[in-house]
Formats: sequence, structure tokens, C-alpha cells
Amino acid sequence: MSKKTIWNSFRDGNMYMTEWPVRKELTFIFPENRVIVVTQFAIKVMPAVAIISVFVQIAFNNYSGLPQAMITALFALSMPLQSLWWLGQRRDTLLPPDLAGWYRTLHEKVISEGGVLQPIRSRPRYKELAQTLNRAFKQLDKSSVDHWF
Repeated sequence: MSKKTIWNSFRDGNMYMTEWPVRKELTFIFPENRVIVVTQFAIKVMPAVAIISVFVQIAFNNYSGLPQAMITALFALSMPLQSLWWLGQRRDTLLPPDLAGWYRTLHEKVISEGGVLQPIRSRPRYKELAQTLNRAFKQLDKSSVDHWF
């Protein structure tokens, strides 16, 4: 298997943001909900913070403060990238044994209710858990879903 590049991690992180079900039931169980919300906010806001930090120094002719503003801008731009990288790494991380067992049980429940999922994995990753959770939230009734959390 080839080594994962940082660009692949960013791409996978972006895909994981769309795969993971951001649901209140999962907020206190998984960090993904918080990371995804913060990442989406950072993608929208941090480019503006970066631009403003540089332009304020230029507007006030404070060129001695420009290097610090550039560093601030680079840090602001790196924040969403850091989150996307983390999400990309998390997506391909193997589930711990207890969570893998929970994934298998939930997968079987969705299949028994007539759902269509990819075949169960012997060594599931967080991306398979995300897909299974998405299907469970869409397919199972609320009382069945509440039972799992």
C-alpha cells in the first residue's frame, strides 16, 4: 500500500466531513462532531481573518508590523488545514475492538431491517462506521436509534 500524502489526507478529511452524521446523539461520544463544526467555521472565517490581519497593517502604514501580520495570516489559514488533516487521518484509522464490535452489531441491525450497506469489514475503520451510522439514522426508526445511544 502506498504512503498517504498530505493532499490525500486533506481530500479524505473533506470527504469524511460529508460522510460523518453530525447528530446531537453522537456529540459526546465522538470528537468528529465538534471537529467538523469547527472546521466548517474555520473554512469560512479564517481566510477573511488572514486578509484583514495583513491589510490592517498596510492600511495604517505599519510596515514594521507586517511580518507578524503575515505569521498571523499563515496561522489562520493553517487552522482549517490542520482540522482537515486530522479528519483525513481519523477516517482511515481502525476502530478499537469495542467500537468495532458495536459497528458489527449496528451493521447487522441495519441489514436485518432491509438496509443496503457494503459488506461488513473484519477490520473496520471510522469511515465504515460513518457510513453505517448514516444508514442507521436514515433507515431505523427513532426508538431503535435511541436504543444505541
